Amino acid sequence: MKKNKNPHLKNTSSLRAELGQDLNTLKRLDTRGKLQFLWDYYRWRFLVCVCVVVIVGMFAHMLWEGQKPCRLRVCVVLNTEDDCGAWFRKFTQELKSDGKEGDVDVNQDQPFDYDNRYYYLYEVEVMTTISSKRMDVAICGADMYRYLLALNACLPLDTALSEDLVSYLSEKEMLCFDTANLTEDENGNVDLNDGIDGYFAINLSETEFEKTYNQTNEKKEPLYAVIIANTQHLADSVALIQALAAP
Repeated sequence: MKKNKNPHLKNTSSLRAELGQDLNTLKRLDTRGKLQFLWDYYRWRFLVCVCVVVIVGMFAHMLWEGQKPCRLRVCVVLNTEDDCGAWFRKFTQELKSDGKEGDVDVNQDQPFDYDNRYYYLYEVEVMTTISSKRMDVAICGADMYRYLLALNACLPLDTALSEDLVSYLSEKEMLCFDTANLTEDENGNVDLNDGIDGYFAINLSETEFEKTYNQTNEKKEPLYAVIIANTQHLADSVALIQALAAP
């Protein structure tokens, strides 16, 4: 009689025997003993299963969110710890009064601070968000605005906004004239010839939004609003800029 040399069948038999032995042990234990036994011998398998379920759930949620119609994606990096959700809920309600489908997605969880030792991670996160076209408008402080300029990610506002709105912003001295596309080479040098001049942001000082969400006891830092250059929702981005510019 030939012996079974299939290692798969041998391992399967061993696992069945081990499982049967564990089941017999569980039958002899009380409830507390069963829980202790499962934790002692199976906790790593349970933890792996939980991690797999969480990861699959996260990816499923991301796919679901990606399929939902969205009219505008806004990244808000305030100089304070305030929550501007109430302002955006009101804006969303007014925006959707035209009957078009889609929500306004507001991300208030993106940190950006060059005083933080992990600032380079913030840069990667912002760059990835922009390249994947998940940011239409940025409301941010000076640090993130400087980085957006270096990426040349800011849409020139004098080409995107109406003449009347540009005139109004110019009259209120809210348009910011800056130079974009200036980056350092490996030696830390900047070639000024690569710079692109233009009106890339509006300064939100003295606006209702800024007075509500940028008040601190310390020295007040500026707050800017920028339309991202690769936006696919220009009309709604302009609508947001107009709402933010309201005194």
